[in-house]
Amino acid sequence: MTTYKKLFVAITALTAVMSSSCKKDYFNRPPKSTITVDNFYQNAEQVQAATLLLYSAPWFGYCGKSGWSITELSGGNGRTYSADIINFQDFTVTNTNFEISAAWNSLYIEIAQANALINSLPTAVPASVNPSVLTNALGEARLWRALAYFHLVRIFGAVPIIENTFDYIADYQVPRHQIADVYKFIVRDLQFAEANLAPAVRGSASPANARVSSGSASALLAKVYLYMQDYPNARAEAEKVINSKEFKLYGIDVAGKTFADLFLTANNNNEESIVALQWAGNGGYGRGNPFQAAAAYNSQITGTGDGYGQIAPTFDLQDKFDPADLRRKATYMLPGDFYPEINQSKGGYTLPADASSQGTHAQVKKYIVGTPADNGGSGGAQSSANNTYLMRYAEVYLIEAEAIMAGAKTSSDPTALAAINMIRRRAGLPNLTVIDRSGFVTNPNYVQGSNLKGQRWPTNYQDDLLDERRREFAFENDYFFDLMRLDGFNKTDHPIALQIIKQQDKGASDNATPPARYGNGYLTNITSASFVFPIPATETAADTKLLEAPVPYVFK
Repeated sequence: MTTYKKLFVAITALTAVMSSSCKKDYFNRPPKSTITVDNFYQNAEQVQAATLLLYSAPWFGYCGKSGWSITELSGGNGRTYSADIINFQDFTVTNTNFEISAAWNSLYIEIAQANALINSLPTAVPASVNPSVLTNALGEARLWRALAYFHLVRIFGAVPIIENTFDYIADYQVPRHQIADVYKFIVRDLQFAEANLAPAVRGSASPANARVSSGSASALLAKVYLYMQDYPNARAEAEKVINSKEFKLYGIDVAGKTFADLFLTANNNNEESIVALQWAGNGGYGRGNPFQAAAAYNSQITGTGDGYGQIAPTFDLQDKFDPADLRRKATYMLPGDFYPEINQSKGGYTLPADASSQGTHAQVKKYIVGTPADNGGSGGAQSSANNTYLMRYAEVYLIEAEAIMAGAKTSSDPTALAAINMIRRRAGLPNLTVIDRSGFVTNPNYVQGSNLKGQRWPTNYQDDLLDERRREFAFENDYFFDLMRLDGFNKTDHPIALQIIKQQDKGASDNATPPARYGNGYLTNITSASFVFPIPATETAADTKLLEAPVPYVFK
């Protein structure tokens, strides 16, 4: 543990120096005056330490606000009054938006760091280092590069593929590449990672589980194939992961643990974690998890002066939870909810009766972990120590179910039902006997002009898998991407997603008990074009080829 922390701090410090030295174009060209690789990677420990930077600091810009603004505010899980991010809620983001630049820069910094390892390690590592150490490090770098591109292509559509950042120091005019080629590039990286990363056997929550494995690559491949609607490969990869027994579900395979336990700092790097960002809570701003600072209802929860309640669950999300769903209380707080793990020295925390930072009389709980004292002394202002999941094992089961259905409207396939019911059982919900994905169906409760739950629109969207994913992964930065892929990963028109979002209640309410909704959160002026976010103006000014039509990528 001590060695791990020392390596983590050393590498994240090196990352900060390298990143701050870079010019702010989208691929963050590496500075010429950095530590040379020729005299650094001389033994196995140094090679293993080199990849740790990929697990945290470069992602900070994405995780600060931009990631959840893009996915949770635009997707309809969260709402806000905050002027700096409200444009994501109503789809009025422009190319000068700070958070759009933060996402772009953060993800391309990650790619630049991965590229540096991919292109330098093979020649810098001496023959005295076991070849398996080198190939594992390259597998890590390829997996993290793939993850960064997976985020970029889902946010911005066609983006430049850059394999060697140093190729563009003299000429950084780079075109965008076609979406299908970006996905092909991601698949190739993940296939390399799957073949070269070491397998793992995960015991209890431990720093030993922090690094990605061949199973992590297989799980991510399953997800990418699902987006591509390559259902046979998605199913094969998902079942490869399930059959490996590498990962385990809290509350099912791991006794004595619950869904809520997944989001406690004490359970970082647990058996359900497939890929997670590793934050140094005592490392200060830029090296710790920034989500609690923005999302916690108040500073009484955080104990560090932050806790701004900038995002809260929409009524639309709240409507999706059955009162019996055990995930609800672990996902969002309602007035009167008690949490013994927060403010433990004072006997716990109860959300006040008047708590309503964003007008929906509920506050985010997921990833809200309390004061540093609640977390063994770890954490500080704008800097919590809890991991950020990029993929959990629960998703593999839902991928399996969806891949088995392969686009069908309904299914009673026993394997598909067993997969989705595994997740529902942990949530305390009854088993489904049929998985229904029939799409838009007539709403029997429709009342024209009503703003009451479930009555405003003549049709509802029935999709058991989409709803299960929404409840399971709310505030884990995924739902907006789920909506976008309903119409196809490589499409410019999004009629299904468009209609779903138009029907979402993103509005506020009064202070009555129960609150009366204003019905003022429905979007009517959005189009399919709204779903691809603009490339930052600073980048298109520096690289005018970004304004041109995407071109095919020439694969090496």
